Amino acid sequence: MISEPTYLAAKVVADQVAAYLEKQAGLHQSETVGYLPDIPIIEALIDTAFWASLRREEGYEPKISLAFAPPDMTGSNLVFLHQQRFTPYNLVKLSPAVVQPGIHLGVWKEDDRLYIWGTTHELPVHCLVLEVVEAGLLVVKHKHHDAMRKFINIAVLKGNQIKVIDNNHWGLTDCPGMLSTLLGFTHRSVADQSENLLVNLALAMRSHGRGALLLVVPKDSTAWLHSIVQPINYLVEPQAVLPADDDMLQHPDGQDTMQKMVSAVGGYSAIDGATVITQDHRLLAFGAKVARSPHSAPVAQLMITEPVAGSSVQLLDATGIGGTRHLAAAQFVNDQHDSLAMVASQDGTFTVFSWSAKQQMVHGHRIDTLLM
Repeated sequence: MISEPTYLAAKVVADQVAAYLEKQAGLHQSETVGYLPDIPIIEALIDTAFWASLRREEGYEPKISLAFAPPDMTGSNLVFLHQQRFTPYNLVKLSPAVVQPGIHLGVWKEDDRLYIWGTTHELPVHCLVLEVVEAGLLVVKHKHHDAMRKFINIAVLKGNQIKVIDNNHWGLTDCPGMLSTLLGFTHRSVADQSENLLVNLALAMRSHGRGALLLVVPKDSTAWLHSIVQPINYLVEPQAVLPADDDMLQHPDGQDTMQKMVSAVGGYSAIDGATVITQDHRLLAFGAKVARSPHSAPVAQLMITEPVAGSSVQLLDATGIGGTRHLAAAQFVNDQHDSLAMVASQDGTFTVFSWSAKQQMVHGHRIDTLLM
């Protein structure tokens, strides 16, 4: 029997998650609507996963990925001969089996109870996935309707803090298109290669965990140099980050080449200073120091938004937006209106700075990295 949750956040967020999944399945005319979890099941999944996250297995914090789907709707399965009860104890005991990316514990319902049926690598469209990241930190997401895309994150729960993505009105109308791609809102056939590249660079920037600043400047322009301290230690011959032939990206070799180039740029971004690329995907410099242009005033105020339900636009003084990377990024965009600045923080946030023509100020789009 599914019992009432004792983790309050599970009750708070379950109805929003259920409504989101039903809406997505309806938008894409999915045949899996009947397999989507209802509110009590979502509550039970989150509640059990939360209490499991606070346990230890031989001194280790459990890292678990749960997928709510029956075995006959998944692929590459390992099915237990004997079902395991869906309890915090069993989740922790089985957690070492699903610590690697891409493998999930399969959970399903029988009568009025949930059980663990095995592990799986392949999930059906819109399948609910619940990830235990660390003690008290859970991410709720679902399988994208496009099989080639990453999971779309729905909510992040950290203790009593809840962040639910708002994909209807989470920013202003003049926000960069790459943000929709980054959060998984744009279909792969709609998002162009430029946006997809920036998303991959964003993931590469945060992967090393040192913090990073990436500047995206117009091609065939030298105006950005006015906002950089001279001389630049690591100025390079322009190097393409994407394969020159777009058709190559449709083949595995082209994808592999792009990923190697992106990983290299991500590595350069770990060096103190800014990495600079052009809008046509050419690496220009790394380790560059940002300074105010002599033709511009200091950035005084900017607005910050977050793609989270219930959030509002914040107007902040430049000194209140974060550390030196954030201030440098905001000043650069304030100087160079046709550029983007992307900051990966060590504290777990990712911010894209752009110029808002509508508001005539710098706009910082802040994203919890767990929502990426």
